Amino acid sequence: MSEIIAPPSVRALAREKGINIEKLAEKLGRTTIAREDLKDNAKRESVTTDHSGYWEVDHTYYGPVTEEPVSRFAMVASANLSAANAMIPQVTHHDRADLSAIEALRASWKSEGQARNIKLTALAFQVKALARTLRKFPRFNASLSSDGKTLTIKGYVHIGIAVDTPHGLMVPVIRDVDRKGLWQIAEEIADLATRAQARKIKPDEMGGASMSISNLGGIGGSSFTPIVNPPEVAILGLTRTEISAVWDGEAFRPVPMVPLDLSYDHRVINGAEAARFVTYLARLLGEPRRMML
Repeated sequence: MSEIIAPPSVRALAREKGINIEKLAEKLGRTTIAREDLKDNAKRESVTTDHSGYWEVDHTYYGPVTEEPVSRFAMVASANLSAANAMIPQVTHHDRADLSAIEALRASWKSEGQARNIKLTALAFQVKALARTLRKFPRFNASLSSDGKTLTIKGYVHIGIAVDTPHGLMVPVIRDVDRKGLWQIAEEIADLATRAQARKIKPDEMGGASMSISNLGGIGGSSFTPIVNPPEVAILGLTRTEISAVWDGEAFRPVPMVPLDLSYDHRVINGAEAARFVTYLARLLGEPRRMML
């Protein structure tokens, strides 16, 4: 199409509304664009479900910019998360758990970890506790059919671990967590994280999770709202453990507390169920020997 003819005031209004003059002219099949065309376009956009035009803006008008291509991997993840956020009525339940006992166990088992050449992280305990909690609350270990008519309860417990990599977010999966010990879980977490960074995760190591964990504890934050990763119906978010003053009935004492952020699909799980789920999970984290019975 030849050069588009439009007054400066019309071009300015188009920029303000986020309308691409060239695309609009191509859509209308002509080279002259008037102010009325912008109004008509706004009416057409208001009745469509595609609102991407709102951010089709010429950013160079406001200053210097640089561009970089979005990887195919990131585009696939983006499409999945966008669909999840649009279609799933998500709610996030926030709580905290006392990690005093876990930190004491980690300290007492440090020499054994060195002998095994395995770092026993708090995440290994959290993964194990989540597996036990999923067995206690099987409705969370489920997937809802696309038509919303069938809930599939899973007889296995696989936990996805979100890993931040230079090429995008990856979620490798630890299989049959409920049947594995802490040392094996810790070893697999380290192995999957290392291979994810090197893009050596196999396709069959990525799917089929009962629930995923998004752990931001190594970065920071006090809480967040993770997005449910379908076809799962819930996701657990973890942020940085902080020392908090907790009243023990006689005095305040310093306690390492980890924030727990559980996002869930409200079509499957109600608020009371989510609260009971997180309370049980926090109790296991507070008394880690119970999860090893």
